[in-house]
Amino acid sequence: MTPDERRAALDVIAAEVRTCRRCRLAEGRTNAVPGEGHPETEVLFVGEGPGQTEDRQGRPFVGRAGQFLVRLLASLGWRREEVFITNVVKCRPPDNRDPLPDEIEACEPYLRRQLETLEPALVVTLGRFSMARFRPGARISQVHGSHTPADPATGAGAALVYSLYHPAAALRSLEVERQSLDDAAGIPAALLAARARRETATVPAAPTTPGLFQADA
Repeated sequence: MTPDERRAALDVIAAEVRTCRRCRLAEGRTNAVPGEGHPETEVLFVGEGPGQTEDRQGRPFVGRAGQFLVRLLASLGWRREEVFITNVVKCRPPDNRDPLPDEIEACEPYLRRQLETLEPALVVTLGRFSMARFRPGARISQVHGSHTPADPATGAGAALVYSLYHPAAALRSLEVERQSLDDAAGIPAALLAARARRETATVPAAPTTPGLFQADA
């Protein structure tokens, strides 16, 4: 897929998300939040769902949790424009409650298509609901800061999945904040491992994203 084709495919998905009525979350939204970022990135961040600020702006992770995510990226020398950021559900649950199973399932085709389009080397999950889509049965307290091969059925192909606590949790706990920074420091090594895995996989590797961690840096 060429860069223009990838960008066009992401735009089609985003347009469908903005008019989606597949579940009850559409009834209370101001704006759906498809996701945003570099169409040729190697790294996809997946959160839980939009909050109040995201619902108002139609963009992912632009509130206080988003500020902490930007801090995590900056600790690696990255900018949010160099990765792609989305959520498991694309509309805000009322009062920021947890997304319900049928709501997650209603949004699953959008996330899967985003994964298939972007072909990331590394999927970084943010929080337990995102983690559960890629590592069912795992406990985030046990797997944070670690990676595992993605199930191709998720759309992630030959990617590795790396798990972090949700940035909102870091705002509530100094210990989680410290642990999140420590875990984020492991992302470059996970990306290197993901690149090495893709070299031996049967799926074609996407180009290395300009600006992201280089193997010879």
